[in-house]
Formats: sequence, structure tokens, C-alpha cells
Amino acid sequence: MAELDSAPELVEPVMVAAFEGWNDAGEAASAVIEHLASTWDADELLALQPDDYYDFQVSRPRATVVDGEHRGISWPATRVSIARPKGARNDVVLVSGPEPNMRWRGFAGDLLSIARELGVRRIVLVGSLLADSPHTRPVPVTGSTSPSALRGSLHLEPTSYEGPTGILGVLHDAFDSAGLEAVSLWAAVPHYVAQPPCPKGTLALLRRVEDVLDLTVPMGDLPEEARAWERGVDELASEDDDIAGYVRSLEEAKDAADLPEATGEAIAREFERYLKRRGRG
Repeated sequence: MAELDSAPELVEPVMVAAFEGWNDAGEAASAVIEHLASTWDADELLALQPDDYYDFQVSRPRATVVDGEHRGISWPATRVSIARPKGARNDVVLVSGPEPNMRWRGFAGDLLSIARELGVRRIVLVGSLLADSPHTRPVPVTGSTSPSALRGSLHLEPTSYEGPTGILGVLHDAFDSAGLEAVSLWAAVPHYVAQPPCPKGTLALLRRVEDVLDLTVPMGDLPEEARAWERGVDELASEDDDIAGYVRSLEEAKDAADLPEATGEAIAREFERYLKRRGRG
């Protein structure tokens, strides 16, 4: 583990983490951390030692060549950065990297130790999965929280998934067992357009992160990129009658399931988010 020489003084920090690989369909989740780090000018604090957690035959290091000259090797690693969003009541600790290949319990213990040293009391784990979700509708985001009472206050749709898990599930359990709050957010990326990037999925996750952190995240070009992505998939679907028919069946199923969400509380939440972006919330 890379140890902190001295822990920076942070204001009620919240940790936000995403990992490339199994937990990152369409790279929608890892793009959340990239967006936050870029938007908030995050500073890297440390990297966990890659030899402890990565199989380099699976997560291979990359050689770098510039103008024909070898410039070194970039090793896979989990990196921890610090962001201080302007006007926010919480500093944010960002965690990113490939999903580790081994020693997950040790990895979770190391990340938990870092969180404690930095004064973190809540972790937000961000993932994306492939699902029977139409690209023409809002990307569904489900979640789980510990303690469970948090779910209601964050207006999260509960997940009913049981089965194999990734590093996000392991970290959620580790932080919960240690008495820290844990929030897991999962975006359902359409499985028939799994090729990254998926800006519409990233945008949906960022809006949920806004809710959890109770702040407004500048979205930059993401909304237009999401619209362009949807238009591109529309064009591809229109060229294949089978895919077009399949998308229509997904739309019908989604619309029937979401009818109650078209009124009341869901609309109120969207309006509240709009007002915050306008500086009136």
C-alpha cells in the first residue's frame, strides 16, 4: 500500500470511486471520475502499489513512445486524487483505475485505511452494466445504500440483483462493515450498443452523483455528446429491421413499467435539479 506521508486537511470529504473492466459497461462509470477530476482540477494524492493487486498478463502495462523515442512504462494502478469543488460543503476524494485482479480483501482494507486517514465517512461507488434498456429512453440508475434508510432520502430505485459481484460490491460491503456509509449507483447501458463511450450513461450517473453530494456538477459538452450518441444509435437501428423492432419492444416494455414515474415525485426532482443549475435552488 502507498502510505500517506501526511493526510491533507479536508472538509467533510466524500469518496467517489469507479473502476474499469467488469464494473464499467460502455466505460460509462470510469468516465464519471474522469469528468469530475477534469472539472474540479483534482490533484493526485497517491497510487496503490500495482504489484500487490494486478496480474500484468491480464492488466498489461503500456509502453510509451514519443517521436520515435521510448519514454517509459505506464503501469496499471489505482489512483487517489483530491478535489475541492468551489462552493461545495464537502471535499471529494476520487478513486479510479482498472479493477484489481487479485487480493480484493486486502485491496478493500487498504482503501478503507486511506479513507479513514482522510476523514471520509461516505463512499459513493459508481458502476455500469449491460441491460435490456432502450437507448431512446433515460438511462435507468439503480442503487443500494448502507444504511438502507439512505435510499429513500436519495430517491434511489432499489436493486434486486443477486449473484457474482465485482470490486464495487466488495468495497460496499467492506465500508458498510466498518460502519461507514456506502452508496452504490449502477447505470443500465443498452446491451446492443455496448461499444464505449456511452455519454448518455455517464450523464445519468453524474446526475445521481449530484444528488448524493448535494451539489451541481458542470456537465460541459456531455449533454450534447449524449444527444449525438442517441442520434447515432438511431441511425444504426434504422438500417436493420430486426434491431429496430427489438428497440420498439424494449421501448414499449420500458414505458409500461415507468408510467408511475411520469408524474409526481420524479418530475419534482427533475425540476429541483433544473433550478439548482439556474442558481435558484
